[in-house]
Amino acid sequence: MGSAKKTENASRKARIEEMRRAEQARERRNRVLTITASVIVVAGLVAGGAFLISSQSDDDSAASDSKAASGKFVTGKDGVKKWSTKLTQNHVSKSVKYPMEPPVGGDHNQVWMNCNGDVYDKAIKNENAVHSLEHGAVWVTYNSKASDADVKALSEKVKKTPYSLMSPVEDQKDPVMLSAWGHQRTVTGASDPDVATFFETYVQGKQTPEPGAACTNGLSK
Repeated sequence: MGSAKKTENASRKARIEEMRRAEQARERRNRVLTITASVIVVAGLVAGGAFLISSQSDDDSAASDSKAASGKFVTGKDGVKKWSTKLTQNHVSKSVKYPMEPPVGGDHNQVWMNCNGDVYDKAIKNENAVHSLEHGAVWVTYNSKASDADVKALSEKVKKTPYSLMSPVEDQKDPVMLSAWGHQRTVTGASDPDVATFFETYVQGKQTPEPGAACTNGLSK
């Protein structure tokens, strides 16, 4: 059993590294394309503006029809809470009232928060962070009750982990919480072994709606 778990973890890490390299290659290609396309930037902006106007109309409609408030958390034997109903994935332009804090899914902004080991020292918008969860990221959050030592240690772990991000959420119930799409748990601090288990299970885990999607080129603050 232990050997099988080690093999699975090694395979997951290798897959994440492969996706990270592919994303870096896409970034290089995008820079080349940006330079090449500079001569038609005005036309592109006009077309993009028209698209955004149309998208915003669709987004507002999606937000008003959202059923994000349905469902509840069900706690498993491992202490991880799982949302009981399927979470919506609509892109919306307005703020979303989530039924949990921090949110673990639902309608969200079309732009994700950068989650390539990004640590934010100020609160970020839920709508952008939820998009990161959709891409398979783990979101580490804390409030003012968390110790400085725990915040520092957790930030170091996040910085070393692709598909993860960290930020303060003052309104959350417990000092330190971990969230993934549809899943959440409280941990006692950075030394809690459940931290490593949650990362191993949910960073690009089976719950991910869009595995391999980008965690860079989004919002950085």
